[in-house]
Amino acid sequence: MVPRPRLLGLGDWSADGWDYRAEHYEFVTAPPVARSPVLRHPADLPDAWWQGLHQALEHLALVRTGRQVVREQYIRCRVPEFTGVAPGEITWATAHGDLHWANLTGPALTLLDWEGWGTAPLGYDAAHLYLHSLPVPDVAGRVREEFAHVLDTPAGRIGELTACTEILQAAPRVPFYADLADKVRQRLGRL
Repeated sequence: MVPRPRLLGLGDWSADGWDYRAEHYEFVTAPPVARSPVLRHPADLPDAWWQGLHQALEHLALVRTGRQVVREQYIRCRVPEFTGVAPGEITWATAHGDLHWANLTGPALTLLDWEGWGTAPLGYDAAHLYLHSLPVPDVAGRVREEFAHVLDTPAGRIGELTACTEILQAAPRVPFYADLADKVRQRLGRL
């Protein structure tokens, strides 16, 4: 239901007051859609790819877990600080947590990089993919159109505000987010 590499094994351990987990997944030969999280070139993906992504995110959203992608305290504190908007009631769903173009293969869809999955505001994954698409307006428009049913809702707006906040907060230390920050600010002006 969710196209992802098969988990082959994992190991948990504690050291120096920290808990660690190592996950071993099968090797995926399909290339990512982009080498960077931020899309810099057109992505000509078939309709079946988009349908598969819809299905994957819909199935994932229904998974029950105690894992968290982002904490409510972060949203309540940081979203107003970076966006000027106080979030209302948050609708939670299970998310991949790091959905961007370097974590998606194409033209056959596989979702990569699963260490951060858990609950997040509804629309969080779609918002992340949209924001990472902003340098390529045609693809950003396609993402927006494909996920309008989530993003264009009050609940989805909180997911998008959260994704904007994370990018803006990371921009001073992550070069590809620094390059994306102005486009995210422009998006916030319309949001």
